Amino acid sequence: MGPGYDVFGLALDAFFDEVTIEAVGGGGSGRIAMAKPGRGAPAAVRRNTAGLVVSEMAAEFGTACGLRVHVTKGVPAGYGMGSSAASAAAAAVAFNRMFGLGLGPDELVRFAGAGEAASAGTAHYDNAAASVLGGFVIVKPSPLEVVPTGVPRGLHACVAIPDVRVPPSKTAVSRGAVPRRVPLAGCTANLASAAALVAAIMRGDAAGVGRAAGSDSIVEPAREHMIPGYRAVKAAAGAAG
Repeated sequence: MGPGYDVFGLALDAFFDEVTIEAVGGGGSGRIAMAKPGRGAPAAVRRNTAGLVVSEMAAEFGTACGLRVHVTKGVPAGYGMGSSAASAAAAAVAFNRMFGLGLGPDELVRFAGAGEAASAGTAHYDNAAASVLGGFVIVKPSPLEVVPTGVPRGLHACVAIPDVRVPPSKTAVSRGAVPRRVPLAGCTANLASAAALVAAIMRGDAAGVGRAAGSDSIVEPAREHMIPGYRAVKAAAGAAG
């Protein structure tokens, strides 16, 4: 979401993951296995976002049985579309329903975001919050607070998935490209663009969303080289309104 790096999230209804949790006999919460990790996803429980969520929730709430986790991937992995968060969110919702915990949205986001550590190394809540709540969300990470806004009718997203080779550990590679120190002018520019993006979404102003989302002074310039032809595609999208 452009200047909203690690803060803004937007749910898409074009793709989705499915997670099923199966009870298997007794043995307590320690017996958790990935029966189906999902295409291209790690089979180890704590390296799989869905598996890590189930493991963390079982440790916190306890279970009277072993658990097998089945993941069917529908969100394309490795393209920055929140694929790992989709599995994590589905796992949190599934565990909550299976054991009738009655957890609210913020708690589900907390567990789903913690599951992102399996792929990103640390917890992240932007994609997880959008996957759990839908619509457009703003995330304040510490202390965790999620502000859902919804999306005005008539505002649609066009998603282009390039046919490019995705490097192993794509998340770690792309996050490693982000500068650790940035000038104050860059922070100010991104703050202005982020505020403009929220205002444009609330107004249903598609062109305004495009201008604001495309005005990232910090992260996008550091990572655009990872997508061949990105500048040309961005320019064409802007020219199309």
